[in-house]
Amino acid sequence: MLADVPGIHHVTAMVGDPQENLDFYVDTLGLRLVKRTVNHEDVLRYHFYYGNGAGDLGTVYTCFPYPNEPPGRRGRPQITAASFAVPEGSLDYWRDRLGARGVDAERADRFDDAVLRFEDPAGTRLELVGADQPVEPWTDGGVPADAAIRGLHGVTALPTNPFATASVLDTLGLAYEGEEGDRVRYRAGGDHATVVDLLDRGGDFAREGRGSIHHVALRVPDGTELREWHDLFRERDVEVSRIRDRHYYRAVYVREPGGILIELATEGPGFGVDEDESAFGESLVLPPWAEEDRGMIEGQLPPVEVPTGDRRS
Repeated sequence: MLADVPGIHHVTAMVGDPQENLDFYVDTLGLRLVKRTVNHEDVLRYHFYYGNGAGDLGTVYTCFPYPNEPPGRRGRPQITAASFAVPEGSLDYWRDRLGARGVDAERADRFDDAVLRFEDPAGTRLELVGADQPVEPWTDGGVPADAAIRGLHGVTALPTNPFATASVLDTLGLAYEGEEGDRVRYRAGGDHATVVDLLDRGGDFAREGRGSIHHVALRVPDGTELREWHDLFRERDVEVSRIRDRHYYRAVYVREPGGILIELATEGPGFGVDEDESAFGESLVLPPWAEEDRGMIEGQLPPVEVPTGDRRS
């Protein structure tokens, strides 16, 4: 009997300039750069992992910088927004902080939560949600502890067939929670990073590119359960990848019938396999199979400076 997934493992987006991306997520949002590594499918591209101090699952937001990629277009089927949890009552602070950095933000209310909507430099739609979560924030990033991001809150998805997507979420153990307009909320059973909202609406078809959210990953405990999920989806004729080794976790990718790409990722071995936590993000780390090509990879990647809080190091 497969256990219900407890929540989100990470969210991954395609973005533009790598330095601009680092400056925004570290300097402006106050997240920690947990890993500076490369895309396993294209080792001449960075893969940045942001999160809290320990890189706890459910806090992790990752970016593939593709500066020469054309901009994406939001539409069906696609994850159209990612949201971060911040303490209730902190949205005025965040509106002022974003505004001082030239980022326009819009207030809204949703399912009794206060929401602040904005875009990152690549055009990715992000939200801050006033929802306390029991996660230790990163407090060395220039944002005071009473406002610092507590990890992911959830994602918003616009599938081509919301009923099919809902069926897959139900299979994974997410529970229907309610509806507000054309938004249907599902929630996993954990205590943080649990929300998946489905939009039941029409619209243009999406184009993947800069500013697109590539996928959402959900947590599974270990490789044994990952194989069982893989086999279950294959038996049900749902498009599923082979199991892939992502160094910090094992993963499969499910293209569910509504068109949304969902990754299932194991909770281990974790981000401490190649760096001590105190040194997270300080240097370029490569998967073991790419180490022999380090010189070539470092020579092709554009140089970046990793910010420290509101200052660059």
